[in-house]
Amino acid sequence: MTAPVFVVEQVPAGPEFVLDGPEGRHAVSVKRLQAGENVVLTDGHGRWTEGIVRATEGKDRLVVTDLCTVHEEPRPTPRITVVQALPKGDRGEVAVETMTETGVDAIVPWQASRCITQWKGDRGLKALAKWRTTARAAGKQSRRVRFPEVTDALTTKQVAALLATADFAAVLHEDRGYDSEPLATVGLPAGGEIILVVGPEGGVSPEELATFAEAGARTCRLGRSVLRTSTAGTAATALLLGRTGRWA
Repeated sequence: MTAPVFVVEQVPAGPEFVLDGPEGRHAVSVKRLQAGENVVLTDGHGRWTEGIVRATEGKDRLVVTDLCTVHEEPRPTPRITVVQALPKGDRGEVAVETMTETGVDAIVPWQASRCITQWKGDRGLKALAKWRTTARAAGKQSRRVRFPEVTDALTTKQVAALLATADFAAVLHEDRGYDSEPLATVGLPAGGEIILVVGPEGGVSPEELATFAEAGARTCRLGRSVLRTSTAGTAATALLLGRTGRWA
């Protein structure tokens, strides 16, 4: 089993480090780590080191020793970004959590025209903060050392500009009235940036589809069944990770 992951502002070069604060409390009081167990310390941006617990102090201090060399995980290629329309309730956090655990590299909240949820003012800031907190927690849980970026929420026009920069861009769309291609067989780049758009519960509007098509995005489908907006991005990410060899 891989060692549990804890986040630090700066990855220590050793030989000893004291993990305290919320992360230390989680290690000591929640995970109940003991002397002799291995841990990984990461900044969440790809830099990490591994060490051994020497002792615990109180309820929130973990003394880690025998720290190895600081490593840097290479940036994955192709990079996979999911533009996620804002779902209802807590389904946004579900989408962020499962996409992070699966291996997505970036998540872009999108205020689609058919979104019931609206991110405005303080409510929007709180919702965005919750998505970022969820990505961090899921990154730790899945023992990643490079957590996905969760960007500010974008408008349709801003999403179109983002799609225009991609090496491959696609809108996941289930409507059989559109000439959609199977994501399982469509041609993919060997590197660069792949961007997928996941629509809201009411679907992507014809106007949005036209705007994204003008930006170079293709229309793709996952399969015969229709997935929820909170699960489609995770399924698509898993498919792409397998097809591009990143899960090899």
